[in-house]
Amino acid sequence: MDPGGVMKRTRKFALAVAAGAVTAGALVAAPALAAGPGGPGDPRPQGQGQYMGQYMGRGNPDGYCMLFDRSAPKGTLTAAQKSALASAAEQEKLAVDLYAAFADQYDLRVFDRIVAAETQHLRAVRTVLARYGVTDPTQGQAAGEFGSASVRASYDRLLAQGKSGAQAALKAGREAEQARIDALRKALSGLTAPDVKQLYTNLLRAERMHLTAFERWIG
Repeated sequence: MDPGGVMKRTRKFALAVAAGAVTAGALVAAPALAAGPGGPGDPRPQGQGQYMGQYMGRGNPDGYCMLFDRSAPKGTLTAAQKSALASAAEQEKLAVDLYAAFADQYDLRVFDRIVAAETQHLRAVRTVLARYGVTDPTQGQAAGEFGSASVRASYDRLLAQGKSGAQAALKAGREAEQARIDALRKALSGLTAPDVKQLYTNLLRAERMHLTAFERWIG
């Protein structure tokens, strides 16, 4: 099997999901694929870092984290919490589009691996949006396009930052992850809906893993 071909197909699938061409299933799993330096596919010599095995602690070296299960009880969301849920979809799409762009420019598998996970994150958020009848602001949006002007501005800034070199792209990824961590922590405050709390808690755990992966690659 050609690893490069697999990664290109992964990126195409990720962008198809981000554009809304692929719908979410009843049960959404996120492969945690953020291997750090020294892991499988790392182009650098061994010993420069440690592979992030057991990434999500499911007994699989690549790991799996169940983000959302439809059996989780549905709760009640305020207008502000529905807005935060819609914003979470845009933030996940930002990650998919940004990391796919960097994966096309740099031979660093960390971007391919994390974009695959972020694709599943977006599908999970979309599943919950549909459950609460909240309009998906990312539906039908092409790569790099967003309904929110502020998200578009963040994407453009991070993309431009990452175009100056691989290290800059890794730092842009780190910044994007930290921003989503901060947003998720804020969104969890005062939240009572069990299913949305489950989603955000698992997303927060995953994004922290991604942040660690970027930090290890930055060195």
